[in-house]
Amino acid sequence: MDDTERRLRDSFARQTMMATLGAELLEAGAGRAVIAAPIAPHVLQQHGAGHGGLAFSLGDSAAGYAALSTMPEGVEVMTVEMKINLLSPALGDRLVAEGRVLRAGRRIVVVAAEVWAETGGTRKHAATLLGTMLPVEP
Repeated sequence: MDDTERRLRDSFARQTMMATLGAELLEAGAGRAVIAAPIAPHVLQQHGAGHGGLAFSLGDSAAGYAALSTMPEGVEVMTVEMKINLLSPALGDRLVAEGRVLRAGRRIVVVAAEVWAETGGTRKHAATLLGTMLPVEP
């Protein structure tokens, strides 16, 4: 594990929201992060699908960790804005969010994330997010 991955995993371990969702950081590297969480009974909407808030939380965090991977040690990121398009109901065993950096500038980082609903070996595209992250000194 390199220093960037260690730093991202240490930060992820401090996120109580991700712990509440049962999320796991699957991949963390240069400009990319993948987070998964079960579509559990406590995160469903009234029709039985995973709530859009689950998709948003995972996508936002995956994109945030992708952005953080481009920052030097000691710098964090915060979401300035994030847009989500919910493409299909989040039905399945878990959601997997794949975040990536589109452009890392000096003042802002433009990010995107795709969220997939998985059942067994099949995936369905559930959401797309596009946003902006701001580097911050803790």
